[in-house]
Amino acid sequence: MKLMKGAEPFSFENDSDTGVLLIQGFTGTTSSVYYWGKCLADHGFNVEGPRLSGHGTKWQDLNNVKYTDWIKDVEDGLKKLKMRSENVFVAGLSMGGTLALYLAENHPDLKGVLLVNHAIDLHDPRLPFLGILKYFIKSTSAIGSDIKDPNEKEIAYERTPVSGAYEMVKLLKKVKGDLAKVSQPVLIFKSREDHVVPLDNAEITLKGISSKDKRIIWLENSYHVATMDFDKDLICSESIKFINEHK
Repeated sequence: MKLMKGAEPFSFENDSDTGVLLIQGFTGTTSSVYYWGKCLADHGFNVEGPRLSGHGTKWQDLNNVKYTDWIKDVEDGLKKLKMRSENVFVAGLSMGGTLALYLAENHPDLKGVLLVNHAIDLHDPRLPFLGILKYFIKSTSAIGSDIKDPNEKEIAYERTPVSGAYEMVKLLKKVKGDLAKVSQPVLIFKSREDHVVPLDNAEITLKGISSKDKRIIWLENSYHVATMDFDKDLICSESIKFINEHK
């Protein structure tokens, strides 16, 4: 199995009791959250960026995984991080944010959740038919690299695997159904212009979680992959502030 350059899992170790698990999005790679992770590590936090199964190789591989494989990936990353961090936060971009919410639902000891353009309900009329379509169509057009900055390009698949998308939809449904289990502090970053995940996903999450400490920071100068876009430094600075307030 050959990995795409930039798709490798990453890990930053510091002499700190605070750690952050950073989770990539669907069809993307760990490179999309690497800048975020390096920024957090430079401020002294331990960081883990696991590679999700089926990602960073070839798009066909994503048709051979289940959403439970992604859950195992992030659970393994969380265990690794907890070995050197007492105060642990979870964070994610797009479907990585969905997985971060899953962890928060199932690990009440987590200190907080950071979400960037996370997915919880995509409203696409084709989605209910993916379970049938996956037997006839292997892939559709790509969703990667939705970035406003013309100098940035996300390392992502050139096609969207249909069976993989079906697994993502199952994950979204599961996580949305358990949103009330999230009671930790939550900070949501949402781009005003996102061509992948609808704007209302931020509000749906805000209303669904039980957290008392929860808010949205609207990003005015980024598209979907905001962690690589013009607002990436705002995401970094606000993330550091949030972590320091809640660790």
